[in-house]
Amino acid sequence: MHCVRKVTDDLFWVGSNERRLELFENIHPIPEGVSYNAYLLMDEKTVLFDTVDWSACRQFMDNIEYVLNGRPLDYMVINHLEPDHAACIEQILLRYPETIIISNEKAFMLMHQFGFKIDGRMDEIVEGDIRTFGKHTITFVYAPMVHWPEAMVSFDVTNGVLFSADGFGSFGALDGRIFNDEIDNFDRDWLPHMRRYLTNIVGKYGPHVQNLFKKATPILGDIKMLCPLHGPIWRTDLGYVIDKYDKWSRYEPEEKGVVIIYASMYGNTEAAANKLATMLVEKGITNIKMYDVSNTHVSYLIAETFRVSHVVLASVTYNLGIYPLIHNYLMDLKALDVKKRTFAIMENGSWAPKAGDLIYEFLDKELKEMTILDDRVTLNSARSELNNSEMESLADALAESIKAE
Repeated sequence: MHCVRKVTDDLFWVGSNERRLELFENIHPIPEGVSYNAYLLMDEKTVLFDTVDWSACRQFMDNIEYVLNGRPLDYMVINHLEPDHAACIEQILLRYPETIIISNEKAFMLMHQFGFKIDGRMDEIVEGDIRTFGKHTITFVYAPMVHWPEAMVSFDVTNGVLFSADGFGSFGALDGRIFNDEIDNFDRDWLPHMRRYLTNIVGKYGPHVQNLFKKATPILGDIKMLCPLHGPIWRTDLGYVIDKYDKWSRYEPEEKGVVIIYASMYGNTEAAANKLATMLVEKGITNIKMYDVSNTHVSYLIAETFRVSHVVLASVTYNLGIYPLIHNYLMDLKALDVKKRTFAIMENGSWAPKAGDLIYEFLDKELKEMTILDDRVTLNSARSELNNSEMESLADALAESIKAE
């Protein structure tokens, strides 16, 4: 049975929600699911914008059949070829053999690589081309590496709807609420989903997001609605979400604050990290979050690093090296090209504390535009009175740095 919603008078959401999948891209936990958005325009010609993951294909096909109500499907615009959006292309072509696919050269190359039988069904566009389907006129803007090389966005110049591919997307099943203004408390209930999605999926490609902003400048004022491939549709407060994406893609922190990421095998490093957090609060720094690296997926740590200005890494020394999960976090920072953060270091070791030097070296040599505070805390097995002055100095340095920004 169908489950659709009207987006505008002649545009329909025909996507689906995924709540069974545990890992997005088989790596990122999605405990609250994810949506696969697709859109069907009912004009003189009918136009489908993207498809969904194969797991959601049955619901998707029911939705399309209901909205078409016996009409043919004339065109299918494919903005992004990742399989969670393109898996059902061939199923559409089998069900609606008259359908013509509108996309770009690289997208068609990828369709052939995936084995889709599309020959004779292709309408290849280049950037700036337009297609008119009745009263609606669509123009196309390339968005390479946001976050695949073939990605593009489609803009309906008639009503101001931007089909933004993975741009402005989010984790989280929609639960019936397809619009941003249907979410009671967006900052509390949805912003963390959106931040974790962008920073982990598209975070490496910040410069490419900025390039897309520049190319889209002539139409930014004309955009009335953002229709992404995941997450809610934006029909109000567009400046809010655009500002978030602008900050994230420039690697600018959203907030002044501290995230303390600690590795503690037997609780001693955790106890010291708790004491540091207490000291910071007593100095007026209250925007603090603490995470045990051993039971927090790295995607959440990356999202929090994008959110705040300062990070404390508290690591035990493990096999004369950095604790493996702290090292994994550092490697993700490098892979995503995160920059413009201030770090502080706390290390522990019962006979050879080495983690601090190795973390410093990684931050200094492997990452870009990072500030590392000179103050450091070195624990020998557990915090003692000897550490009090070190911890006080580190707390002072963090507080001064935060307040100075």
